[in-house]
Amino acid sequence: MRIRLCSLLPSLAALAAAALAAGSARAADQALIDAARKEGSVTWYTTAIVDQFVRPAVAAFEAKYGVKVDYARASTAELELRVINEARAGKMLADLVDGTTVPIVLRQQNLIEKWIPATTLPARYIDPEGYWLACNEYVLATGYNTDLVPKGTEPKTWEDLLDPKYKGKMAWNTKPSSSAGQGFVGNILMDMGEEKGRAYLAKLGQQDISGMSVTARQVLDTVIAGEFSIALQIFNNHAVISARKGAPVGWLKLEPALAVVLPMAVTKNSPHPNAGKLLFDFIMSDEGQTIMAKAGELPVAPNIPPLDPNLRPETGHFRAQYIEPARLQSSLAHWTDVYNDYFR
Repeated sequence: MRIRLCSLLPSLAALAAAALAAGSARAADQALIDAARKEGSVTWYTTAIVDQFVRPAVAAFEAKYGVKVDYARASTAELELRVINEARAGKMLADLVDGTTVPIVLRQQNLIEKWIPATTLPARYIDPEGYWLACNEYVLATGYNTDLVPKGTEPKTWEDLLDPKYKGKMAWNTKPSSSAGQGFVGNILMDMGEEKGRAYLAKLGQQDISGMSVTARQVLDTVIAGEFSIALQIFNNHAVISARKGAPVGWLKLEPALAVVLPMAVTKNSPHPNAGKLLFDFIMSDEGQTIMAKAGELPVAPNIPPLDPNLRPETGHFRAQYIEPARLQSSLAHWTDVYNDYFR
């Protein structure tokens, strides 16, 4: 599958220039480049949105290195199962994987190679054992339709979501993940504690929240279309991306938001190990992180700001709870049990 090189807007060039001026750009090792080119291709399993980041990143990588990229996009749980099944069948196809818990689960199955690109990232983005790096971060918040929720009446606190006027007008994703109802539940429990959190969730359970077995992005799309007023537990940058295109959507700084990272890792016994490492290195480079920023995502490189600094807790002046990937993975089962208690 060949990917056509996408044109990049002038703002991307400006971001790239700023990144290079910061002095943190680095070149990939020539031996790795040569080995990757000899392999000729790489397969990337990703949870990232294809049109938003994957295609421009792939186009830039292919143009730079001449290594063909195949990719498959799916949910976190789907990618975990797919890689595990491939390994059991002795037919590993993925060379590079990402997902909020994917490298953690695959590491437990001994399916991740201990390798990461050279980095000076802050500690919260680095696996201390050297199996993954975070390639970007997410802030999970509440989105709303600006036509259906009049300006000045937006919910300001979690308690405001209990207002009867929102009954039957809220929706979320039901696939167990940080960006679903389970992640919302976990955020409440971590912030309020088990007893107070459950008391709040019991009340929220009376609000007839619509659950959809889709992605958080698709939940937000239904809100933009006017099917619901509020989307619980969406990526705040997705609301900004759509608003810039003229959609009637915004996001709320209900505190705390939930902040997670997107770990990336190379798989063990993959068919193109060097190409997988090279693509990983590229995504973590200033060039890759600049493409990430241009796509509207939140890059982890400290010298490359997102297009909208308001999306980040530090520069947007709101409180968020950061949860590291291993704790997220180990907490999901409990959060799912609590979710089922009140919302099934």
